[in-house]
Amino acid sequence: MIITYRNPLDPDQTIDVHFNIEQNNFTDRWKQELKKLLQSNYHLEKNYCFMGFVENNPRNVDFLCKEINKSIFQINRFNTYNKWQMAGMEPYHIDDYFYVDTVMYSDKYPVGKAVDDDESATLGLRLKHDAMNRLHRYFEDLQGEAWGLSDYYKVADFQTKYAIRQLNDLCHELESYVLSLRKSVMEPEWQRPSQIMTWLQAPRQSLLKQDFALFKQNNFDRELGGVYLHWAQIGKTHIEVFRDEHGAPVDDAVCSSINALKYYTGEFDIEWGKDVTEQSAPWHAEEQNKFITWLQENGFDVDDPKLALGYIKIGHCDLQKSFDTENPYKIWSTLAKHLDVYKIQIEDVENTFDYVWSQPNFAKKQIDVMKSGYIHSSRN
Repeated sequence: MIITYRNPLDPDQTIDVHFNIEQNNFTDRWKQELKKLLQSNYHLEKNYCFMGFVENNPRNVDFLCKEINKSIFQINRFNTYNKWQMAGMEPYHIDDYFYVDTVMYSDKYPVGKAVDDDESATLGLRLKHDAMNRLHRYFEDLQGEAWGLSDYYKVADFQTKYAIRQLNDLCHELESYVLSLRKSVMEPEWQRPSQIMTWLQAPRQSLLKQDFALFKQNNFDRELGGVYLHWAQIGKTHIEVFRDEHGAPVDDAVCSSINALKYYTGEFDIEWGKDVTEQSAPWHAEEQNKFITWLQENGFDVDDPKLALGYIKIGHCDLQKSFDTENPYKIWSTLAKHLDVYKIQIEDVENTFDYVWSQPNFAKKQIDVMKSGYIHSSRN
């Protein structure tokens, strides 16, 4: 697979990045799904693509908070039309406003590692998880799940459906940005830039029984240039909840937000951070041991493959061929100048994506693409 990246400010500046895809039954089926996305000209979500790139990135904390507030304004405005109430639902007003100090602690606080698992002495540039959990809860309330959309979502108009979806995308993008921002100050080598390749209305397929063994095969290891199956459904993973709750016991409300992966699409994620494996990072191995204990204490069967504990690896970037280096800093510097996906080719299929998220009509373009799905969900 070859992805052509370009400089969004200078479209003539492009680079080709090469990926080797794993050879197994699952990746054969995954490739067919990706080819469908390319052949049928599905819309690539360029506004939710590059996570955790902090160098000269216009999609910073202030920008993302403003975008969240725009989405909240649209949702609250639709609430005043009483359409939800006329359909027999309770009103849904979000009494929240997001700005930099809402979502992260200032760098006026000490920036550093936790002391004996206590983060209170080093709050500087840490994410405020309570705020992000609230934001994600709004999204879950309003959209529901992939297999059971909420009535709020079904009744909402096109613009409000789009705003609801944005709450989720912006939440995860903001979390990634703040994590990398803090790392860039405290431990630059451990920044976590990544890439999420999703398409609007990508068709889902059910994972087969044998596919679940692939989660355990890779566990939660991530490697620089690694390509992993995208999480193609609503809800948080077990590891996300464990990290958000700092390993504390969880109540029924939190447990209800956890969803083990059931589906796959042709979508994928690319890890651009340094390797984090149980072999290369002792702290990661220690975290995984604590995670297993947490699962058991909260009543989860760690041997149940249906929990989908891990990441399915799809392939790996040929770093030398693509960047002429395996040095993460040099790779990040190159990618930072080319944060726009222009073309994707896999085997004999390719497609170009000649648009950027900053165009004034980008949101309208996305809404137009999703109208058929919006109409279908409203009819149901």
